[in-house]
Amino acid sequence: MKAITAIGIGGAFASLLLAVMMEGGNPASLLNIPAFIIVIFGTGAATAASTSMEQLKAIPKLYKTAIKGSELTPHAAVEEMVRFAEKARREGLLALEKELGTVEDPYTRKGLQLVIDGTDSELVRAILQSEIDGMSDRHGANAHLFATAGGFAPTLGILGTVLSLVHVLENLSSPAILGHSIAGAFLATLYGVGSANLVFLPVSNKLKELSSEETLYRTMLLEAVLSIQAGDNPRMLFEKLETFISPDDRKGRTKTTAEDGPVVTEALVEEAA
Repeated sequence: MKAITAIGIGGAFASLLLAVMMEGGNPASLLNIPAFIIVIFGTGAATAASTSMEQLKAIPKLYKTAIKGSELTPHAAVEEMVRFAEKARREGLLALEKELGTVEDPYTRKGLQLVIDGTDSELVRAILQSEIDGMSDRHGANAHLFATAGGFAPTLGILGTVLSLVHVLENLSSPAILGHSIAGAFLATLYGVGSANLVFLPVSNKLKELSSEETLYRTMLLEAVLSIQAGDNPRMLFEKLETFISPDDRKGRTKTTAEDGPVVTEALVEEAA
């Protein structure tokens, strides 16, 4: 489920509010503007001091990526690469040049173009692997950004609580307001721990997971490109690429074409071989 991150975060906040109401509390009592400013804006400022402006600008996009989930289509990629392998085996690698315009993925298109241009296989592997490594480094930096925020937030929450308690101690002569003031002081800790464990760290972990999925996906495409260059049997290519997909996801797959209707993918590969 692509929206599982949003559902999980929403469910976590809902469980906290439900617990407060079951204890007889009022959710409105959890609102404290000074504590919010200290934790949220303080965490944002501390995180900004730890990264670059480019990464800060990318934060909204990263939240969107984490919530939307993966948009990779490994099954479609396997079928596409097997089709290219079949065409290259029958008509030669140069025949793939006509197919480049139909390839939407820039990484796949780059790999096929290198093969069509007659680039040595080791150089093709090195170039495409460098692309994967660079992507992995960028994704790691994005996930680390949220992990950093998750580290700052609880500390800022404690700082906010300490500042509030200092204010409480300055007003010991007014016992009527002490209970309310102390309760408000601990809200900063609640905001800090809550934002870290319910938002920042889950988003960081989700970005790491998505990065791992895309790395595996790109590695699969790399192996497909090299197999096409080597002239491997389309059926063998299919079997090789299937190892990159979870066994449960391989069951019952079909490929639909406008002319033939649903056709089992394995049958297509056998025919191509």
